[in-house]
Amino acid sequence: MERLETGIRAGRLSSAEYEDNFSDLHPRLDKHEALVAADRCYFCYDAPCMTACPTSIDIPLFIRQISTGNPLGSAKTIFDQNILGGMCARVCPTEDLCEQACVRNTAEERPVEIGRLQRYATDAAMQAGRQFYSRAASTAKKIAVVGAGPAGLAAAHRLAVKGHDVVIYDAKPKSGGLNEYGIATYKSVDDFAQKEVEYVLSIGGIEVKHEQLLGRDFSLSDLQSEYDAVFLGIGLAGVNALRVEGERLPGVEDAVDFIAALRQAGNKASIPVGRRVVVLGGGMTAIDAAVQAKLLGADEVTICYRRGKEHMNASEFEQDLATSKGVIIRHWLAPKSVLSQDGKVAAIEVEYTRLVDGRLTTTGETGVIAADQVFKAIGQTFEASGLGALRMESGRIAIDGEGRTSLEGIWAGGDCVFGGDDLTVSAVAQGRDAAESINRVLAAGAQPAAAVA
Repeated sequence: MERLETGIRAGRLSSAEYEDNFSDLHPRLDKHEALVAADRCYFCYDAPCMTACPTSIDIPLFIRQISTGNPLGSAKTIFDQNILGGMCARVCPTEDLCEQACVRNTAEERPVEIGRLQRYATDAAMQAGRQFYSRAASTAKKIAVVGAGPAGLAAAHRLAVKGHDVVIYDAKPKSGGLNEYGIATYKSVDDFAQKEVEYVLSIGGIEVKHEQLLGRDFSLSDLQSEYDAVFLGIGLAGVNALRVEGERLPGVEDAVDFIAALRQAGNKASIPVGRRVVVLGGGMTAIDAAVQAKLLGADEVTICYRRGKEHMNASEFEQDLATSKGVIIRHWLAPKSVLSQDGKVAAIEVEYTRLVDGRLTTTGETGVIAADQVFKAIGQTFEASGLGALRMESGRIAIDGEGRTSLEGIWAGGDCVFGGDDLTVSAVAQGRDAAESINRVLAAGAQPAAAVA
């Protein structure tokens, strides 16, 4: 009878159930498994998997190195292009990128397990404490990096390798950005995000200042006056509003806050969850929130998305994962209002939708889904406070091909810039490439011209 009690509460499961539910989604391959997986690679000369990787890792080379019993050499090949290759191996949508492009990905065959092989190599290097880089001679140049997420960490590491001194400012108590606060717990177990941060920072020459918010604790002009260059990797801090009646009722929560709280919880049993949960959205955040609500003991979890299955930002693999955990995914439904009983969430009213001449419209039909908890996962927004005269495009920072902004000496990358795809691996690539651009400018002794008119 206790399991049927309505309302949001913690401790729905036993300790053993929490441990089992939040175990590693894809455990690391052992040596034999890695050799077997690597042996399936054709080591293509003009490898489409490499082209599909935003960081351009030499995938055939690192897999060949695994196959010859050299996982540390393989890790170096990965880290040369992606210093956060360990986390990317865990969270990157390989099924839509490198593995999708794999020549073995046919109706008759499955692709090479590139992501799991990448994890095998990078885990081996990190567990051995093997560092492949040392700092160049000091340049006496000092660079500020705002944001300790994937873009900021990648930029900071590459700049430190070049001999520059780097100071990272981050608004959170911990470094890592979305890797620490924004991904499903079962995708990164054993505090891996912090272990990777420590690995990246061990290059030396990087100082991190936590709980420092741009626009509150310091300004862009402060950084411009104190540093030789600035890199902005500030991510997306805001959450889109539903703009429907009942949005502020107790029980309506932001999915990103729910995921962050679960990531930081020392005890999963301390995180409350409803018995009937509705998640609004169709991206990775929606999937992560829904699956984890189910794993916390919710009896019924439903994802409502306003368009069709083929329009969801979440990959087909992630959608299948959700349904395998018992999550119900319903398409062509838009939220109309959140209904209450005794001042709390009782249900959500939805409108049926359809496409008419390519535009989403409602049909006039409505329905009601019982719920005691509703998670909003309808997209994050960029908060542009403290950015002064930086030119924006579609609500994000405008940059050129090297990551330069419209202000002299300021670069940007990651989710905060216009044109990104909101992927960890893409943020790493942008941070890395901006660092190379900064280094070229500083090494030449030149002052960068405003790159974005």
